[in-house]
Amino acid sequence: MTSRRSFLAAAGMFTASARAAASVEAKIAKKDFRGISKADLPTPCMVVDEALFEKNLRIMAEHTRSAGIQIRAHVKIHKCPEITKKQVALGAIGACCATIAESELTAAAGVKGVLMTGQAAGLNKIGRAAEVAKRSPTFMVVADDPLTVDLLNDAAGAAGIRMNVLTDVFAGLRRQGCQPGETALKLAQKIDKSKNLKLAGLMGYSGDASHTHVWAERRKRSQHDLAGLLESVELCRKSGLNVPIVTGGSTGTYNIDVGSLTELQAGSYIFMDTLYRGVGGRSDDHVYTDFDNSLTVMTTVISKTRPNECAVDYGNKATLRATDLVKGRPEVKVTPGGAEYGMLGWTEGPEYKLGERVEIYPSNLDTSTNVYDRYYIARGENIVDVWPIMGRAGAAQR
Repeated sequence: MTSRRSFLAAAGMFTASARAAASVEAKIAKKDFRGISKADLPTPCMVVDEALFEKNLRIMAEHTRSAGIQIRAHVKIHKCPEITKKQVALGAIGACCATIAESELTAAAGVKGVLMTGQAAGLNKIGRAAEVAKRSPTFMVVADDPLTVDLLNDAAGAAGIRMNVLTDVFAGLRRQGCQPGETALKLAQKIDKSKNLKLAGLMGYSGDASHTHVWAERRKRSQHDLAGLLESVELCRKSGLNVPIVTGGSTGTYNIDVGSLTELQAGSYIFMDTLYRGVGGRSDDHVYTDFDNSLTVMTTVISKTRPNECAVDYGNKATLRATDLVKGRPEVKVTPGGAEYGMLGWTEGPEYKLGERVEIYPSNLDTSTNVYDRYYIARGENIVDVWPIMGRAGAAQR
């Protein structure tokens, strides 16, 4: 039976814990991170290892400088202006955005050279794209259809601007892109002749190549998929068109597409995830070691009633997948346990304790980023900054 004294002591402890949690939020609001550690964080949450993150940034920046290729890194991986600005400070020429909402938010944050890689189809998206271009003249969009070109031209004319447009050419990924060769040439010519548009270049994204396992096979796939794009570029240039930008590529092909593209759209390299980790690198067919896993989802063990198994507060709603990996314990198997639950199972090694913190590498960065509000930046066990994820507080679309 619980005594009144022990009950009051426990109540005092819980009250102090609640006050401490409120104090952490208050300090974060003031950008005062003194005394805040990983142990203070609510879970599940995303934690970025500052040292590994900055190492990844430097590796890509050094590669692009030495290889003579630009990088316009993809925002969809992180949706965070602070990260894009760090990439630009190290030489990135802008940012790629998958959606019009990402484009609006990124351009509004002051980032120049934003390229929207998803075609703006329909009056809503095209009208909004024209408004972004009006506010940010370096903004660019893509088109794979003559109808889109006509609508973009009309919208740009109504806004009183000239909009930068790239011809989007099929490069193996079936979701988007006009046919290479003469079709791409005619579309590029149409853009170039449009009164309110400016041909900025060509794009071709070989998305299937990016996750092809084994580096040699990935190189073959990328070269195969980009052949039509390069043929289209040559046709355009021979016809007299100016094609300053040839863009595409990914983290998986960053050291393959040099010489084919003028710029890379790589994004995952900053954090990495378990799916990319398993495609293999140039020096290792099984593990991609070029970049480090710098992002984890921190969880808490919320139930521990059986040996070799426990439940954590990281479930389907927080994008848990069976392909996730536990940091420091790769032998632990991760399985879904429901909307708010994930299950950890193991046959050897120490038992987890109730309330223990467990960091887990996610499988897909895009989807994880889309359901969290912020990144906690960790220097060892200490939290040194918090970066908000744009569009998680009031945006009409994400």
